[in-house]
Amino acid sequence: MARKSRKNIASPLPVQTSGMKIWRAGLYVRLSVEDNGSRGDSLETQQQIMEAHLALCPDIEIVEVYIDNGISGRTFERPAFQMMLADVETGKIDCVVVKDLSRLGRNAIDSGYYLEKYFPLHHVRFISVNDQYDSECADNSGSQIALPLKNLMNEAYAADISRKVRTQQNQAMRAGEFVGSRPPYGYRKDPDNCHRLLVNEDTAPVVRQIFQWAADGTALNAIVKRLNETGVPTPSHYLASIGLISHEKLIGSGKWQSRTVGKILTDQVYTGDMVQGKTRSVRRKQSPTPQEDWIVVQDTHEPLISRELFEQAQAARSKTAAKYVQNEKASFTPNIFRGRIFCGHCGKALHRQKSRDQYFFRCISNDRIGPGTCPGDIRVLPEDDLIATVLTIVRKEAAVIMGAGYRLKQNGETFTLKADLKKQISLLCQEIERDRKYLISLYENYVSGILYKAEYTELKTGYEQKIRAATVRSQQLSERKRNLEKNLNDYIELADWLASANGNMTLTSDLIDRLVDRIVVYSALEIAVYFKFKDEFGEVLEND
Repeated sequence: MARKSRKNIASPLPVQTSGMKIWRAGLYVRLSVEDNGSRGDSLETQQQIMEAHLALCPDIEIVEVYIDNGISGRTFERPAFQMMLADVETGKIDCVVVKDLSRLGRNAIDSGYYLEKYFPLHHVRFISVNDQYDSECADNSGSQIALPLKNLMNEAYAADISRKVRTQQNQAMRAGEFVGSRPPYGYRKDPDNCHRLLVNEDTAPVVRQIFQWAADGTALNAIVKRLNETGVPTPSHYLASIGLISHEKLIGSGKWQSRTVGKILTDQVYTGDMVQGKTRSVRRKQSPTPQEDWIVVQDTHEPLISRELFEQAQAARSKTAAKYVQNEKASFTPNIFRGRIFCGHCGKALHRQKSRDQYFFRCISNDRIGPGTCPGDIRVLPEDDLIATVLTIVRKEAAVIMGAGYRLKQNGETFTLKADLKKQISLLCQEIERDRKYLISLYENYVSGILYKAEYTELKTGYEQKIRAATVRSQQLSERKRNLEKNLNDYIELADWLASANGNMTLTSDLIDRLVDRIVVYSALEIAVYFKFKDEFGEVLEND
């Protein structure tokens, strides 16, 4: 999603005020999908950092804020970014400000073009706040050397800022203030105080009903089924309906899941207590925090349920779980297909169940999620029949692998393929370097007046597309070469292991883990087995 923000927009001012040049700034804000978990890169935080910095710059007035939400930095074909360039062309802005260089873009070639060519050509001042870079500063001479050093300085600066932000958030949590980006389902943020939770009358009744069902002894799967059958919007779909989220990956399928209901039923926030600090960032990834380290502040907001109802729901769930564990212990045998077997119609994992002395597999999507979720009809697939079918397929593939392993060891066929990949990569690198030089010469011809702007733009676009395509292809081939080299020894070792067991091959979890990627069941008579290594060595084996 791209948009121009109208917040804090100043009217264009005269270029000269009291002898001082006034720069008309455009703030550029970008957030990609992979950045959504990072609070420090949120749209609001980026804008706040830039506004705080410019508050100390009397020669800069904010004219516009350009926002690209959910768009990768690998491409510059972003709606808001293109709007900003159009405003540069018309003279509406002559200063571009970003939080850091990564917000401008993650493509080194194109980022360098805008920093070194485009912005200077259009007399645009460029500021990267966290990189402590300002193209108008006198000490930016020799920036090719200075900027990497400034990036190192910024790393220490960013770490210090991050520490201060964490300290401030910790203090806020201990004071019972809500610091999350989105409120828990059933609540909304107070429009006058974003750190305070208010009851959301649209969704609070759903939360109360879920807890009542659980306290009455209704199983988790049954609750999920009731919610789906009655058409209650999921939390993500509700947020999408009011415009708080828009990306399809965040919205989900629209069906309630067991983990969603389970998360609600275990959240103490619904008793009126603020419970935060359940996760912490470790190397930019969220990891669970031990429960004893959670920050709990009681009676910070209006409860949706009583503490008694909360405890009743927990007790009922514990009783059901204990009964389930007891039954499992009494009848357990290892499931050799765990994590490997899926329904060919809906893609969900097949569920293993037992009837008397016979195990069987079935798809439970229609029962657990709701009628019509799965268009197939995999109700009863006996485990013995499944083992017999899969073992037949595995034995055939094992024979192929053993033969191929022998040929790979004896003839070294992969070396030919690796040499070919290396040659292709080298040619692509030469092509990229040649096109980069063409781009530089195009720019020089444009500045010299040899090329008109339209000619330059058209040719530049063509070469940039070629460079991007060649770069992607080179990366793909390099990754393939690395995978080939990595998996060669594993493949030969697997062939030797299969050969040692070929005389008495049985289907075990070890054999499946080593050989099988996934098993897809369409019916008792249609079962597809997808093997590991197939793509890596297919070309070698087919050419033999």
